[in-house]
Amino acid sequence: MLGFFTRQGEDFLPTELSVSWWSPNQLSGVPVCGLLALALEQHCPEGFLPARMTVDLYQPVFAAPTRVRTEVVRQGSRIVVADAWIVQDGQDRVRASAVFLRRSEQPPGKVWSPTLDLPVPPEGCLSPDGARPLFKCGAANWTGDFAVAQNAERKASWHSMPPLVAGAATTPFQRAAITADTANQVCHWGSAGAGYINADVTLTLSRLPVGYEIGMKADNTFADAGISVGTAVMYDRSGPLGTCAVTTLSNAKRQIDFAASEDRVLLK
Repeated sequence: MLGFFTRQGEDFLPTELSVSWWSPNQLSGVPVCGLLALALEQHCPEGFLPARMTVDLYQPVFAAPTRVRTEVVRQGSRIVVADAWIVQDGQDRVRASAVFLRRSEQPPGKVWSPTLDLPVPPEGCLSPDGARPLFKCGAANWTGDFAVAQNAERKASWHSMPPLVAGAATTPFQRAAITADTANQVCHWGSAGAGYINADVTLTLSRLPVGYEIGMKADNTFADAGISVGTAVMYDRSGPLGTCAVTTLSNAKRQIDFAASEDRVLLK
C-alpha cells in the first residue's frame, strides 16, 4: 500500500501523496507532522501519553530525501519533553516539540465539560488502507464531493489516512499527527477555496484514537488583517480526543480552489 514516504536507511523519501497543494515542489503539513510524530514517539515511555505536539512550519519542506533528528529536553517521572527537527541537505527546515505525560487516576470531583455534537458517517464508508476524506457542511449530509463542500458553512471532516511509511504500521499517535494539519482545512476552507497557509500546528490529546478513522470539526476561527487562528476538535467514533490549533497567514495569491482541482489526489 502506497504511503506518504518510503524509507531508505535514515532517509525518508516522499511519495506523490506528500506533495503540497500550494507548490508541487514542497510537502504538505500532513506528512511533515506525521514524520515528526514518528521520530518523537520513540521518546515516549511506557505508561505515558503524547499529550501535546507543536510543529513550527517556518520553512518549506521540499519533495526530497528527508531526515529527522531529536533531542530529549527533560526526562522526569511524570513529564518528558522532546524536540525534533526535519532536516534536508543538512539544514533544519521545521521544528517540533512534544510533551509526554504519565497516565494516572482522575482527581475527585466534577469538572465542567461541553456537550459536543460530533457527527460520524456510517461504518465502513472509508477503506482502512486510506481514502478520500468526507465532509459535512452545516446540517448537510456527508459528501466526498469537494465542489459541494466548498462553501462558508461550519465544516466537519472524516479521514482514513494512508500509511505514513509504506510497508510499516501507523501508530495511533502518528495517525493523530497526520490528521492534525487538516484543522487548517476545516477552519479556513471557504466559499472561494483555501486562502490561509498555516505557520504552525498544535495537537493536544487526552487519549489516543481508536481505530483507523479520525474526525475533525471546526470549533472557532478568528481573522483580521490577513492573519487567522483556527481551532478544531479531533474525535473518533468513541468521542473527543483533543484539539488542534493553527495560526495562519493569508496566501491569497495562491488561493486553492478545491472545486476546480478534482484531478488531484485528495488526501491532503
